[in-house]
Amino acid sequence: MNTDLSLLTLIMDASIIVKAVMLLLLGASISSWAVIIEKSKLLKQSIDAADAFEAEFWSGGDLYTMYKNISDSDDDQLGMAGIFEHGFREFGRLKDQSIISAEQIVEGSRRSMRVAQLREVDRLENHLAFLATVGSTSPYIGLFGTVWGIMNSFQSLANVQSATLALVAPGIAEALVATAMGLFAAIPAVIAFNRYADKVGRLEVRYDTFMEEFSAILQRQASASSATGP
Repeated sequence: MNTDLSLLTLIMDASIIVKAVMLLLLGASISSWAVIIEKSKLLKQSIDAADAFEAEFWSGGDLYTMYKNISDSDDDQLGMAGIFEHGFREFGRLKDQSIISAEQIVEGSRRSMRVAQLREVDRLENHLAFLATVGSTSPYIGLFGTVWGIMNSFQSLANVQSATLALVAPGIAEALVATAMGLFAAIPAVIAFNRYADKVGRLEVRYDTFMEEFSAILQRQASASSATGP
């Protein structure tokens, strides 16, 4: 029996089932790191965009000019800018209909902003469930490989007159590699999921707050237009 306990040797000498488990965990780890890197960039861009938009929005500029600049842009407007664009567009469309009350105008704008917000949150949450799945299942997949490897190691002792630690150590060691790989895949995924879920939740709160504040501004404008008449 091979007594070389180097990591590469343990992996190469593992049974087919244990090798399949290791390969699955390696693929899950690589995929989760790809999601982690992509989500890190996306959330940073979303946070920076929200900061920039709020600074411009509360600077006291004209809302119609801001809307024109956003709507005329070639880039797809996402995040807070997209919510503002949808709400202000619906506000302008409904305000042109004289038979609609101020409350109906604001409610229609709020619904339009809510749709844009839900789409944005869905975009931010995309693939977070994958990180949660990797984080919760990888240790059990690795444990399955470990149990299978240890079971094979003890089964190989059936035809041996005297069992020694040297006979079972390589088999047990290669089986434990599967558990280590499961933890290696799970720990970063769990940490990233918790961190990114918190950031998405904070962004969602910021979007909700902006929608309420913007709705209040639209309410004042709609009420003023109704008071002055056509």
